[in-house]
Amino acid sequence: MRVRFSRGVITIVVVVVVLAVGVSVGLYHLLKRAPKLAVQPEAYCTAVTPEGTIGLDTEQARISATIAAVAARRRLPERAVVIAYATALQESKLSNLGYGDRDSVGVFQQRESQGWGRKKQLMDPVYATNKFFAALVKVKNYRKLPLAEAAQAVQRSAGGYAYAPHEGDAKILAAAFTGRVPRAVHCWYPPAKKTPPPRPRTIEARKQLARALGSTAITSKKRGWLVAAWSVAHAERYAISRVGYSGVTWSNDVELEGWQGGGKAGDRQVELS
Repeated sequence: MRVRFSRGVITIVVVVVVLAVGVSVGLYHLLKRAPKLAVQPEAYCTAVTPEGTIGLDTEQARISATIAAVAARRRLPERAVVIAYATALQESKLSNLGYGDRDSVGVFQQRESQGWGRKKQLMDPVYATNKFFAALVKVKNYRKLPLAEAAQAVQRSAGGYAYAPHEGDAKILAAAFTGRVPRAVHCWYPPAKKTPPPRPRTIEARKQLARALGSTAITSKKRGWLVAAWSVAHAERYAISRVGYSGVTWSNDVELEGWQGGGKAGDRQVELS
């Protein structure tokens, strides 16, 4: 049996075929241009240690670096840093929150009504961290206690059990930001579109580092890597594009992963530019 098609049906088929070809060609050229049209990625940081890897946004990295610096100033053991990180991960996800349950604010969700300080003070991560550690060291045998018990003794939270699941991530962060693991912290942020680009505010960066760490003198390789990690974590805030220490360099280059060899910086000073 022979099937006959009307002119209308044939016309529709031709139009559909032409449209399909047109869409295919257009899609092909669009895909060829895709790299140019791609949305610029957001700033990010990573902490890479033998214990594992954690991805952070730049605020989380800055707060992590601040906690480690305050602990070093107070000459506290790494266990104290781990407890602080686990607490902050549970309370705020390592963010400086301006809100919380009732009057809780800040990294550790401390409450003005409970005597932790005024809200403005609690929103300062350096102040809030110092208050946390001042309370932690008063907990008897806090180094030997299960993490959740030590954290709960400070926070007196309604759900103290919730701190324990963060211990693994807290150990990774502590290894990276205390400087125990070299080259552990890497960040990238989108370069400014201004012409000329903003000048790095290295003097301001060192001043803020001193608020948390006290003396910025490099007295050991571990301390040097703590300062280097702090500097990389704060690079976006202070328009820093390079950090050099111990013969290697971090650069704000999306094409590079981690620290690169060949830098001129020695072991006695962390160089910023």
